[in-house]
Amino acid sequence: IGPACQYEVFDVTKTESVSHLVQSVRSRLGDPTILINNAGINMKKPALEFSDEEMDLILRTHVHGAFALTREVAASMLERRKGSILFIASMASYIGLSQVVPYAAGKSAVLGMVRTLANEWSAQGVRVNAIAPGFIETPMVQKALQGDADRRNRVLLRTPMGKLGEPDDIAYAAVYLCSPAAKYVTGTTLVVDGGTSIGF
Repeated sequence: IGPACQYEVFDVTKTESVSHLVQSVRSRLGDPTILINNAGINMKKPALEFSDEEMDLILRTHVHGAFALTREVAASMLERRKGSILFIASMASYIGLSQVVPYAAGKSAVLGMVRTLANEWSAQGVRVNAIAPGFIETPMVQKALQGDADRRNRVLLRTPMGKLGEPDDIAYAAVYLCSPAAKYVTGTTLVVDGGTSIGF
């Protein structure tokens, strides 16, 4: 979208500074009409090796940071009785993936937030939904599968489409859920995974 696109670097785990971020955005662009909680990190190792600090960092990114941003942005959306909030969940919200227990815990919490916030806010004009991507060709997924041919093969074998997704697959789903085309859709999670969640 060229010069209409702007960005601001921010660490979502710094929840005490979220209000300053949103005020900065408002001063330049006006009240947000759409929020997509897409920040994410992951670590891969056996469950017994995760420290409290690592668990906390991942949960603060996926759960605390997303909720703090949502709470800050939703206030003005509710006043205007219009807005769309989208969370990015994961296949780890649905199926057991080994060696990613903090990530799976955080992404499962996202589904609970979506249902609860949608129930609380939808009558006031603010829709809340999620997308659960399957394995998408991103640096984070590439890192998770790097050097683990067995894991990659298992992913592809249980994905009926037989391939990893592309970032555009998630972008198109986000455009739909945040657009007027989805004006009667709230509290739902759209699974975009090439069939992984139903594969065998």
